[in-house]
Amino acid sequence: MKKAGLLLVSSSLLALSAHAAAPRATTANGIVDGVQETSGVKSFKGIPFAAPPVGALRWKAPQAAASWKGVRKADHFAARCMQLPLFDDMVFRSDGVSEDCLYLNVWTPARSDKEKLPVLVYFYGGGFAAGDGSEPRYDGESMASKGIVTLTVNYRLNVFGFLAHPELTKESPNRASGNYGLMDQAAALQWVRKNIAAFGGDPARVTIAGESAGSFSVSAQMINPQAKGLIAGAIGESGSLLGHMAPAPLNVGEQIGAGFARSAGASTLAALRALTAQQLLDATKKPGAWFSAIQDGYVIPRSPVAMYAAGEQARVPLLAGWNAYEDHYRQILGNNAPTAENFSAALKKLYGDQAGAAQLAYSGDVQQAATELASDRFIGFGTWKWIDSHARSSGKPVYRYYYTRPRPGQEGANHSVEIEYAMGNLATNKVYAWTDNDRALSNQMQGYFANFIKTGNPNGAGLPEWPQASAGGASRLMKLDVPSAAITATDDAHYKFQETQVKN
Repeated sequence: MKKAGLLLVSSSLLALSAHAAAPRATTANGIVDGVQETSGVKSFKGIPFAAPPVGALRWKAPQAAASWKGVRKADHFAARCMQLPLFDDMVFRSDGVSEDCLYLNVWTPARSDKEKLPVLVYFYGGGFAAGDGSEPRYDGESMASKGIVTLTVNYRLNVFGFLAHPELTKESPNRASGNYGLMDQAAALQWVRKNIAAFGGDPARVTIAGESAGSFSVSAQMINPQAKGLIAGAIGESGSLLGHMAPAPLNVGEQIGAGFARSAGASTLAALRALTAQQLLDATKKPGAWFSAIQDGYVIPRSPVAMYAAGEQARVPLLAGWNAYEDHYRQILGNNAPTAENFSAALKKLYGDQAGAAQLAYSGDVQQAATELASDRFIGFGTWKWIDSHARSSGKPVYRYYYTRPRPGQEGANHSVEIEYAMGNLATNKVYAWTDNDRALSNQMQGYFANFIKTGNPNGAGLPEWPQASAGGASRLMKLDVPSAAITATDDAHYKFQETQVKN
């Protein structure tokens, strides 16, 4: 009996010790217990920053999260937002899929809530249709180990996050619809302003970042009135609202939404809201059912190009760029061989009587020229336009990069491959045989990003000097590779031509 009693006491003490060791933070909604990682970083996962957007709150602006009594466990990722399995490079650690998905995750190195460390809020990519804050490539532990409170944020996707519809516009006090996912992001930034000090973060030093749709999101939050005053710096990896994928006007979005509703067999908003989340998601499998940011007059007040030109965006330091192989040359040439004749024919088909101007802008090796054209049409031009516009109108430092290193065994520096390097998360991806050169580049990129988040300038000890970008031609930039080097842009002709093709 004595031995059993001692074992019971010992087990109780161990349980109490484990409980005592759990890091704790007090938010505006209640107390959360996280996890003490072996690195020394504390993680808090699955914290609600808004009410579940379900039932009558489907297609509504995010509402305040309910408060709770006692201690809420924040030791695992919450559910990811409703989405189809669209991208084979996405790996999730989340607790399934649900319409109830407005949660965020915090990694902090702070030993107390007095430290006022810089903050990084990262928005995932996935075409506004997929993605999640639990993806290992976005994991915040490595960046937190550099002295930065790091967050990933879930936001509504696809039809749940970006449906515009005449009835939604009518019921809105702002006479706008769509962009619920962007509102979620802004709500998360408002949560950060109120709560991040509890995790040792400085609410006045928040840098927002993202890749692909996440980068589009950064460019959107910089002009979103709901995020005004909440951003101290911005990082964009491949993409912005200022390019060939500019947001559609509200009336066009409403037409698309009404057409979707009819195809889903729901002739009214009430009928749409009566569908289950899975029924709605299944309806997006039909051709043409793709939803994205809308120029709604509220979240995106007017043309992003016009707003940036007028200096109406957040005037903060910007670090942005794109990859060398954002898209494949076959997007231009199809299955035809990369010959001068086939390239000329493809340009004629794409640009008609402006094919000659395109040929002059994209000269040289045909396969390389077609790759660059495909990349620019997809995402390169929009990122350049964002960088150039911000450099012209913000009065703040701008830093441009061009990422050129492929993953081991890959053909080129494809779309999204830089994320794991920049966030210090190569080790989370077991698919590739990372080399010492890959790890060295990752350390360098993470160093640049960490310096920028802390100071608004990527430069620091032991790193090659990264010059500021300038507006117009011959801008300076950092080529990120092994080795990295500062270079002068040689692609000005590309963007002069693309300017003639864009409609905003």
